[in-house]
Amino acid sequence: MDERFLKVTAIISEQLDVDIEKITLETSLIDDLEADSLDIVELIMAFEDEFGTKVADDALEDIHTVEDILNAIS
Repeated sequence: MDERFLKVTAIISEQLDVDIEKITLETSLIDDLEADSLDIVELIMAFEDEFGTKVADDALEDIHTVEDILNAIS
């Protein structure tokens, strides 16, 4: 697996207290992991810190899955 994917899943697992094995590219943050809007903002902040990048505020509404996160931080 891609190193970015592994880091992203580790952060999601820790922040949302979910089993890392349940997280795939298609995993929905809201539907599958029951994240709310505050959880998503906190996750984005953690990804920005980890990867030294900035996710545009208008891109937040397009982030629904783990794959969307990877696209937003690349």
